Amino acid sequence: MAVLLVNYQSRFEWGRNAAPRETVRSDGVLGKWNQVPSQESEPVMKELKQMQAIIVTGGKQYKVSEGDTLFIEKLETEAGQNITFDQVLAILDGDNATFGAPVVEGATVDATVVKNGKGKKIRIFKYNAKKGYRKRQGHRQPYTKVQIGTIKA
Repeated sequence: MAVLLVNYQSRFEWGRNAAPRETVRSDGVLGKWNQVPSQESEPVMKELKQMQAIIVTGGKQYKVSEGDTLFIEKLETEAGQNITFDQVLAILDGDNATFGAPVVEGATVDATVVKNGKGKKIRIFKYNAKKGYRKRQGHRQPYTKVQIGTIKA
């Protein structure tokens, strides 16, 4: 059953201190206009259905699972090559979690390089007022797009 709240406010009631008015909903129930029927919400913590790992590459940490695609700092590899990340900080598998000190021994993450490219251009403009100093510069950060294959614990 769809519930439709019908409320009309004059333009003088738009302010923050406007008191809620009682209105009649389409199903005939008298109520306040700001009370919306609650809906079932998703649980905040979702179950981990597949194995996940936390890896380090390019000075950054990434939480990955099998089949993920991510953009990382540029690697000196060609598209289509397989790479292995051996700096694995943690393995998360359902209720089991393995944390390394600093890395998990024998854990690897295999991935395939999809492409190498450059990100969007960032424009840098330096300016000093009344001094005639203007400097314009641009930068495009190189990246490597990888597809995560298997996670071996």
